[in-house]
Amino acid sequence: MSTEEEILNSSRVVAVVGLSTKPDRPSYKVASYLKKNGYKIIPVTPKAEKILGEVCYPDLGSIPKSVDMVNIFQRAEEVPAIVEEAINIGAKVVWMQEGVINEQAAARAKKAGLLVVMDKCMLKEHRKLRQTL
Repeated sequence: MSTEEEILNSSRVVAVVGLSTKPDRPSYKVASYLKKNGYKIIPVTPKAEKILGEVCYPDLGSIPKSVDMVNIFQRAEEVPAIVEEAINIGAKVVWMQEGVINEQAAARAKKAGLLVVMDKCMLKEHRKLRQTL
């Protein structure tokens, strides 16, 4: 079983950092797909109060429940601070979406015991997994 497969099967609560309110944006499409496929999504953005019917939080530290995975839709230079927040809230996984690459942040997350996926789309990986079942 691949790391991605293991993560997708074990993570149920996903904080989506940088979730857009715009339906044409990749973050919205991925979060909508995840929600339809049984994941609990938690939007993390200071730009809205609710997205996809879910209450938004301005940052990871504001989320009042435990989070399995932090799915990141932010520029690479913003990732280290998000990884620190993910570590602080006890997340198990940091998933950097396609095009999001930060080796130093990935190393920091791994050193803290988190699983890391980088430069991969969660939606595409989930669809691949479902095709093999």
